[in-house]
Amino acid sequence: MDNGFDKPIKKRNYKPAIIIISIVLIGAIGILAGLPGVDDFDAFDVTILPLMNAIFNTFTFLFLVGALIAIMKGKVRIHKRFIYAAFVTTTFFLFTYVGHHFLAESTAFGGEGFAKYFYYFILITHIVLAAVIVPLALTSVARAWNGENQRHKKIARWTMPIWLYVSFTGVLVYILISPYY
Repeated sequence: MDNGFDKPIKKRNYKPAIIIISIVLIGAIGILAGLPGVDDFDAFDVTILPLMNAIFNTFTFLFLVGALIAIMKGKVRIHKRFIYAAFVTTTFFLFTYVGHHFLAESTAFGGEGFAKYFYYFILITHIVLAAVIVPLALTSVARAWNGENQRHKKIARWTMPIWLYVSFTGVLVYILISPYY
């Protein structure tokens, strides 16, 4: 089995950075949710940003599936590369998400009946788990960086399905709300 490490590991304390990054990201997104958007912004059509969010979430989901398959086959290096790719596309998602919510008002869902309940169930679980996944994903990667393989596996068993759910439902939320932009 490929262990994915080329040199000895120097353990570091990532906990303060994880806490700060989590609070700043979740706090900023929470604040943006309540802002009205920029008045008369017309430099470009901001409705392109949610489409970009969905594209980045799709790639994140695919990279995570690739990472899961790789680790199940014992291919640690490939797993790591897919995880890093998922972090990159998630970062791109965050930039476009923050940009959209800074520039535009929130879009109301216009569906009724079952579609409305389904949408809000998906949206609420997506939002809650998106907040949870920030410190989970950061902790998972920090444990891997520190060579704490057993602790990494323990938390990754929670991180992977939640991150898969968040990235998949991010696309689903876009598909459901896109007619109302």
